[in-house]
Order: sequence, then structure tokens, then C-alpha cells
Amino acid sequence: MEFQNNRIAIAVSKGRITKAVQPLLEAAGVGPLDEMLSSRKLVFQTEAPDVEIIAVRSVDVPTYVRLGGADLGIVGKDVLLELDGEGFYELVDLGVSRCELVLAERMDIDESPLHSERKTRIATKYVNATRQYFASKGVYVEVMALSGSVELAPLCDLADRIVDLSQTGETLRSNGLRKVETIASISARLIANKASLRLKEKALKSIARKMEAAATERANGA
Repeated sequence: MEFQNNRIAIAVSKGRITKAVQPLLEAAGVGPLDEMLSSRKLVFQTEAPDVEIIAVRSVDVPTYVRLGGADLGIVGKDVLLELDGEGFYELVDLGVSRCELVLAERMDIDESPLHSERKTRIATKYVNATRQYFASKGVYVEVMALSGSVELAPLCDLADRIVDLSQTGETLRSNGLRKVETIASISARLIANKASLRLKEKALKSIARKMEAAATERANGA
């Protein structure tokens, strides 16, 4: 679907973030008119007649924003860490859907593999973020890309450690793993297409300010 120049499209990753950011969208006057989580629709009208929400996979939100399929996007910082930021601006930390990107290892391992003579293998979905993290520490590791069930890798001796998202740590503990350290704090971010921010500056910044104010109010418990 092509959006007219006078319309605004907001790409939202469908799932956990959708539920968390809906109150912020409503506070900004652009809440969806239909229930997004239970609907099969991909384009949603909002309280504002000139604003639409498009529901896409989280990893696709930056692509829609960067290439102009959407003017604004809401996506987790974990997705943005894998990118170079070209083609969009990160406007607001919305402070919802919080979790951590962590380095974890088996609980029954005493000696850190990072200090052993052999090269450490790290399994993760977040290849670029993991490489950048260890490069910043001056540590050379082998990074192995997995698309799911990262926690299995150390249990099957496929990797020494993992880098993955963790909210409470319960999934790690349930699989015999422990957090070693936090690599990054993750939350939902509002991003904007660079060209759209110039052409529709007033409207986009108004939405951003209202969402930021609502996020701040929520964080302060008001």
C-alpha cells in the first residue's frame, strides 16, 4: 500500500511491543481503532484521520522506515543494535518492553572460557551487537548465528556462552544458565524516516513529543 504525502504511517512490530505501546499511541491521539493483537489486518486506522498504523515483523520495522514505507516506527533497541542506523533517526526511548541483552553461561562452569587458551564460541541471534561488544573489550571470539533456542547451544556443547535477551532471568535459570554480565539495556524506541522528518516535521515531532510525555508520565508512576 502506498501512503499519500499528507498521510502518516507508523510501523509497529506486532506482538509484545504492540500491547506495551498502545497506551502511548492513544496518549498521542493516534491509537488504533481496532484491536491489533487479535486482528489479521495489517493496516489500521487510528483516532487521527490522517495517520495509519501498519503491523510488521519487528526486524522489518527499520526497513519500512528507512525505505519510506513508514514515516515513524516503533521497535526494540535490540533490533536497532544490529543495524548501522542509516536512513532513520532514533527519536525517543519509550521506556516500555524493557529487558536486557545479556552474556550467559552454564551454571556448572567454574573457569571462564574467555580466559582459556582456546577461542571462545558465542551463540546468538544478535551477531553484530555481539561482535561489537567483544571488539570493544579487545576480546576475540567466534560468533555463531542461531535463529532460535539459543539456550540449547551451551547445553549441547555447541557453544561456550550465549548472548540473548533476558527479562527476569527465569528462562536462563530454567535451562541451567546464569547471567555473566549485561551488554545493553533494551526498550522500545520511536524512530523516524530522515526525509519524512524534514517534510512532515511538525506532525511527526508532535506525535513524538506526546508519546515521550506519556512515557515519562508512565515511568514516574503518574
